[in-house]
Amino acid sequence: MLPSMTSEPEQQIGVGTQDAFQRLWTPHRMAYIQGENKPTGPGADDGCPFCSIPAKSDEDGLIVRRGEQVYAVLNLYPYNGGHLMTVPYRHVADYTELTGTETAELAELTKQAMTALRTASGAHGFNIGMNQGSVAGAGIAAHLHQHIVPRWGGDTNFMPVVGHTKVLPQLLADTRKMLAEAWPAA
Repeated sequence: MLPSMTSEPEQQIGVGTQDAFQRLWTPHRMAYIQGENKPTGPGADDGCPFCSIPAKSDEDGLIVRRGEQVYAVLNLYPYNGGHLMTVPYRHVADYTELTGTETAELAELTKQAMTALRTASGAHGFNIGMNQGSVAGAGIAAHLHQHIVPRWGGDTNFMPVVGHTKVLPQLLADTRKMLAEAWPAA
């Protein structure tokens, strides 16, 4: 039993049966679960957040780096602290629709993101990938984006399984600033 726990777990109404687990509440995740800020359709003018983010300041849009064809942005609903995405400016859904220049810059910004994350947070490894189409798990299938999720030995990957939550130790604005400062020179 954890030192902070009493001999009898506190029963909270509405959280299910007593199981001796303490709860970490993440009410901000409800916006994602309920589809807030999701596009209303597949077009660029259908409320695509990846099309509107570049018009914001870096701080307001959580943009870490802007390239010519692609930008790097923090995930608003991260799997881990420092979870970045590389996103083409052009509204395109499928990886095969990228131009050679866009593909090259997406790869280069991904490499730079890994370097910045290692420098800023000492990441031990990464999960990198794309979900192509809603059936493959893409939350916003109409606009291609690649995830770069930093990982550390002993990180809190068990939390989604036992607690149905993510543990993020830093505010997104602070993470954005830290990564922007650690980004390698082009």
